[in-house]
Amino acid sequence: MDILTEDNGAKGRYYAIVDGHEAEITYSRTSPKLVIVDHTGVPDALRGKGVGQALAAHAVEAARAGGWKIMPLCPFFRAQAMRHKDWQDIVDL
Repeated sequence: MDILTEDNGAKGRYYAIVDGHEAEITYSRTSPKLVIVDHTGVPDALRGKGVGQALAAHAVEAARAGGWKIMPLCPFFRAQAMRHKDWQDIVDL
């Protein structure tokens, strides 16, 4: 699955188009070292296919590469972060 990025400096999103449906994680940059993940949207047609999980993992890898932390306000992302103890270095719960 190809995950694309749109970023205007203050806000952005990671998104993927799968089987003609678009899923996304949106975020806001509060500082050079902190990003708030505020929404995950996965259409019903893609639920249960791991698309949301792939987007969340991509956000974590982008944070590691960029040297910033993620504050998860999105309930889905927060739940994923609590399940993945290996994300604790990046996620500010």
